[in-house]
Amino acid sequence: MQSYRVILVILGIAVLAFALQAGLVAFAGYVLVGVCLLSRFLAKRWMENLAVERIVELPPLEAGDTVTVLLKFKNLGTIPLGWALVEELLPETAIRRKRISVVGRRIQVLFLRPLQSKTVKLKITFHARGYYPIGPTLAETGDVFGLHRRHRILTAPSYAMVLPKIVELPSYDFASERPIGEIRLQNLLYEDPTRTAGVRPYQRGDPLQRIHWRATARTGELHSRIYEPTSLAGATVVVDFHKAGFPKRGEPHRSDLVVAAACALAYAVATMNQQVGFASNGRDAAERIRLESLTETNEPTEDQESRTEARERYELLEQNSRLRPVVVETRRGLDQMQMIREALARLEFTDGSTFANMILEIAPRLPKDATVLCVLASVPVESSIALGMLRRQGYAVSCILIGMADDGSDDRAVAMGRLAAEGIRDVRLIDNEQELMLLGDRAAVGMPADYGFATTLA
Repeated sequence: MQSYRVILVILGIAVLAFALQAGLVAFAGYVLVGVCLLSRFLAKRWMENLAVERIVELPPLEAGDTVTVLLKFKNLGTIPLGWALVEELLPETAIRRKRISVVGRRIQVLFLRPLQSKTVKLKITFHARGYYPIGPTLAETGDVFGLHRRHRILTAPSYAMVLPKIVELPSYDFASERPIGEIRLQNLLYEDPTRTAGVRPYQRGDPLQRIHWRATARTGELHSRIYEPTSLAGATVVVDFHKAGFPKRGEPHRSDLVVAAACALAYAVATMNQQVGFASNGRDAAERIRLESLTETNEPTEDQESRTEARERYELLEQNSRLRPVVVETRRGLDQMQMIREALARLEFTDGSTFANMILEIAPRLPKDATVLCVLASVPVESSIALGMLRRQGYAVSCILIGMADDGSDDRAVAMGRLAAEGIRDVRLIDNEQELMLLGDRAAVGMPADYGFATTLA
């Protein structure tokens, strides 16, 4: 709009000069109008003719992996592209904290002849878990006189999911009211008839479909099948990721240690072929990005609905997303550990649901045969009460406190006291990765003796 006003002013001056028979001024006005129109035309065509293709393979990555990103810029037009400033955006916070590093020039000034292409190569190394956007690719161009500027987003971003590192625990010795391994169920209704565990002599009352006819024919006596139980001992790893428990002073060390501890616990249970699950009040970064893109691409118009109604609808979606826990159901399977690692990779802080509210929501979905392993960075009163409620309902509850170093503050003592008041005695203290490697050993990681009460079950 502003450029149109400039052109109208110049035309007005040229017409006035022509009326006053000032030929030189009129000629200068005509030249300026021509230059403005040509500049506007070139800036528009240069931006429209510039295209880019991002070539990158992004399977789930491990910390330390490097990916190669190729950006192929091309001038699709038949006129030369005078200049274009292009930039491949990357999260500046991650670069500043050295969670990712880049080799190559992310910002380039391009000059392209008609139908010419140019490839820009970047190597990105991911040093820590996370869900990182690569892109979008931005471009800026304009005329040589600087009268017009054009901006454009050339490509949508791609996303790299970096899985958390797995720390192998040499032992797994967590307090539980049930043994780790196969357990004998008192209620035979929970047997799985599709999984035969063995045979036993026939007992009065066994149904015909339970009889193992091959064993009966081989031995000459009736034998019945023994089925595997559908419930197995295992664990549900529950992580508190509410940002109120993670002061900026200790970040990102504390949150990374929380994720590493949760991943190590889940891996230890999964390698024993037991059921394992995961739950957290954190937010799924992929879900947040999907919701943001949905909001951006569905801008309301007057014909569809009022802007007020649209804004209320998106705010409701946003609120529901912030309050919805991230859950991987507790069960046994080859893909359970991978699903938990991916959920931990995408996990980010939330200011929505508190840990206590999440426990109340997911408690009906937790199997009582699985130990509840809580990874906490802080223990407010509400959280300890919620865990005490789980214990009184018959769950075996263990807690791992992260980053509560004995620096003279009362945080550690207060947290331990609140948990002990609710009857939760199996509590581990982890301050660094070296202590994390001993997490499964109850004798090696625990509360100091000077706090006056034990950390293990009596």
